[in-house]
This record gives sequence, C-alpha cells and structure tokens, in this order.
Amino acid sequence: MKKVYHLSTCSTCQRIIKELGIGKEFIYQDIKKEAITPEQIDEMKAMAGSYEALFSRVAMKYKALGLKDKQLSDQDYRNYILEEYTFLKRPVFVIDGKIFIGNSPKNVAAVKEAIS
Repeated sequence: MKKVYHLSTCSTCQRIIKELGIGKEFIYQDIKKEAITPEQIDEMKAMAGSYEALFSRVAMKYKALGLKDKQLSDQDYRNYILEEYTFLKRPVFVIDGKIFIGNSPKNVAAVKEAIS
C-alpha cells in the first residue's frame, strides 16, 4: 500500500508531492477533510515507534495551548493529533509497511528512494 497523509492547502506538502512526481499509485488523504482515525494513528505509531515521532511541535496551537511547558505522555500526543489535525507532522508517507514522517530534505530523499 502507498498512502500519503497531507493537507491540500499546505504549500510544503504540495511542493513535496510534486517534487516526488507521485500520482495515482498513492492513496491521498487530506487530513483536514478526512480526519485521521484512531486505527490509522495507531497503525502509524506501530511503524514510527511512538506517537511523539508523529507530533509536530511547530503547529500554531502547540504554543497557544502552552504545550511546550508541559510534560506530555505518548497518550497525550495521540490524543492531541486526533483532536487537531495540525498536530500531525506532515506529510506522512506510508510505503509498503514503512513510514516517512515530515518534510526534512533527508526524509524527502528517503521517500524518493523508496518509490524508485
């Protein structure tokens, strides 16, 4: 299975998808229009090793909710991602049982290698 969790309104997500040249071989899930389910986040966690690895600390609400000053558990990270889509580090690519999280150049290069 090849899937990408992204935001259609995020220019970074769109740039990366375009740069990778991926098409209809991927299932696209716009996380703003189609919320992540508990099953999906649990599946991602199983591949990533923790919910924290999926959590974005650059989300606007991270500072607004004062989360930077709190000690969060793995369950807290899970709950925040399920409550607010912006807490998912994006884009997330799932390619044949492997997960690639975020938009770092290293991660994009790893996705490019996985799909070639």
